[in-house]
Amino acid sequence: MTGYDSDAFRRAYDGLLARWPADREALTVPTPCGATRVHVCGPRDAPPLLLLPGGGGATSLSWYAQAAGLARTRRVYAPDIIGAPGLSTPAPGRHPRTLTDLTGWLDALLGGLGIDRADLGGHSYGAWIALSYTLHAPGRVRRLFLLDPTECFTGYRPGYLLRALPMLLRPTPGRVRAFLEWETGGAAARTPEWLRLQEAGAGFPAARPVTRPRPDARALRALDVPVLLLAAGAGKVHDPSRVTAAAEALLPRVTTAVLPGVSHHALPQAAPAELTDRLTGFLTG
Repeated sequence: MTGYDSDAFRRAYDGLLARWPADREALTVPTPCGATRVHVCGPRDAPPLLLLPGGGGATSLSWYAQAAGLARTRRVYAPDIIGAPGLSTPAPGRHPRTLTDLTGWLDALLGGLGIDRADLGGHSYGAWIALSYTLHAPGRVRRLFLLDPTECFTGYRPGYLLRALPMLLRPTPGRVRAFLEWETGGAAARTPEWLRLQEAGAGFPAARPVTRPRPDARALRALDVPVLLLAAGAGKVHDPSRVTAAAEALLPRVTTAVLPGVSHHALPQAAPAELTDRLTGFLTG
């Protein structure tokens, strides 16, 4: 712990939530892992779309720049990942410790929302969860999009991990800000509400994230689900060309593209109109 302030976190959370569509709803869905907070918007009769955020200090609210655009054609559901920063509350001793726990949590979440089959999207760590879940339950995923996925097709750049290490070992608001400003090339400061929430999440009493295993190559080659992968061209996490090439070699129904000038941590809020158009075109195609 590093002096985490729960009141400051909630104020920052509510500040970014204000950038979501005015007709949003907040649901709390019980699962065996605990109560999951889900933000919902879009027509009730539209096809469902589940959005998973990245890791670290990311929450469901990181989709604020995409929520309104995607909600024109989808019923959008954005959960705070159980055990991670946000308003989901893990049951005592029941937070996910394995990939099986995570996929079981998503099975229960979809069931609790009354969703049999949905489109699914994820950013960074959330993309790893989304891809892993699709391999676990391909019949429940209609289409899948991955925004700069980590640990799915390639590893991290060593320089990125070295730069992140001080923040990971002892997270403080200053270290979080400095790291994000470095990785985004200063773009993080353009959305002060988002950056404020990232800073407020430093020291959040989160569970250790599940980060293994990397998806099995044979399972990826057999996946019969349309996939869109968009890589961050200016990201420092990994080599975007290697990520797209590896995905193309493994996934039989994948479409890939590299978004120039966009960093890893600036997704999915960077270039919102272009990104919304790409995602909507894929989901409705």
